[in-house]
Amino acid sequence: MRRLLKDKRGISPVITTVILVAVGIALAVAIGLWMSGLVATFTRFEKLEITSAYAVSNDTSGWNAYITVNNTGSADATITTIMINGIPNSDWGGNATIASDTTYSTLPCSVSVGSGAKFKITLTKGKTIGSTTLTSGITLNIVLHSAAGKDYPASVTLP
Repeated sequence: MRRLLKDKRGISPVITTVILVAVGIALAVAIGLWMSGLVATFTRFEKLEITSAYAVSNDTSGWNAYITVNNTGSADATITTIMINGIPNSDWGGNATIASDTTYSTLPCSVSVGSGAKFKITLTKGKTIGSTTLTSGITLNIVLHSAAGKDYPASVTLP
């Protein structure tokens, strides 16, 4: 017992260094995770996801393109423009129209966090949008443009 009390060597310097480095790294990781969680509460973002995009024939006059979008971000989004093959809806010249009834959304369309919107675009057979003639079998690149400047594309093939 006396021998134990006389032994005053303590922990070796190598073990001490390893323990201090491990504690420092653990603290740095914990602070980093805490700060990233804190920053996330102050940085809100919009994120729209197009859940469906398809076209169906409407008798002999053309097609109806249906687009469903959901906001999975942390901020509300506003869709201001719909483009077909790079041509905004303001330049379609009546060759395609966005439905304006209670079932479908019109522009501009505000999409709250966790909710969605549905659009119906009527396309007239044989008409043109830009240099694209609307005929069966072509694929249209439809892009929803938000007020934040983000684009959300979808492809639709006309049956």
